[in-house]
Amino acid sequence: MVLKSKLAICVFSALLLSLAGCVSRPPEKPMVTVSLLPQKYMLEQITGDRIDVRCLLSDGGNPETYDPSFTHLLNVEKSLAYIRMGNIGFEDAIIDKIKESRPDLPIFDASSGVKLINGTHFHAGEAHHGDGVDPHTWSSVKNARVIASNMLRAIVSVDPSNKKYYDDNYTRFVSRLDSIDAEFGRRLASHRGEAFVVWHPSLSYFARDYGLGQVAVGLENKETGIKTLENAIKTAREHDARVFFLQKDMDSRQAQTVNRHIGAREVTINPLGYDWIGEMESLVDALTDSVKTR
Repeated sequence: MVLKSKLAICVFSALLLSLAGCVSRPPEKPMVTVSLLPQKYMLEQITGDRIDVRCLLSDGGNPETYDPSFTHLLNVEKSLAYIRMGNIGFEDAIIDKIKESRPDLPIFDASSGVKLINGTHFHAGEAHHGDGVDPHTWSSVKNARVIASNMLRAIVSVDPSNKKYYDDNYTRFVSRLDSIDAEFGRRLASHRGEAFVVWHPSLSYFARDYGLGQVAVGLENKETGIKTLENAIKTAREHDARVFFLQKDMDSRQAQTVNRHIGAREVTINPLGYDWIGEMESLVDALTDSVKTR
């Protein structure tokens, strides 16, 4: 009799715990998918705790070789919307797959309206045109205003019930962007016309914003030849480049070999990281506290 009573108590307790778990489980948030972590950061400043923002490319991923997993594509299918960054190769490669599996899914372009740079070089205020559009639109506080505005319109169109909440968050975020842009402008005012070196040409829009020169050693999606390296070294020395930005996770040995002929201070950056504001601040910190090593 005692054994039966204990068994009944255990069963009843387990049932209560199960019911409690069902009752206390929070409702599942609606999901929106974006392409890159900086974009996820910006969107989360607008959506706060109302949207589960998923990102296709993880930290350390390479957009040039990225191939979405089944889980990533499934997340897109379950999303309220997919907000692409725009002008990125892997996005073009998966759009057809997305439209085939979920033809009614709203798709938005976060970079719509950004004044694009054609090619990837921007040397000391002079644009060097190349093939295609520079996709790194997020590497600019001024562009971030446009990107945030596009994402606000996108999120309100798929979740209009929270419009006021999103509008208020957007207003606060843009105010912060304005303050950051003004601060960067003040700090970099005396550095206009100066140049920096970067291996992967990812900072063209940042350079344009503040009148700086980007000397890109590597070419976008192309093998770097000896002639290209020689020209980059020559340009960097002519413009007295003081900082060499190296992307996180890249093999720095070749960059170090090149930098022996330039003598710039090497600074590691992560332009595809989630901490977008921190990354932008690190660029300005490096350029306003730069010392030549040769």
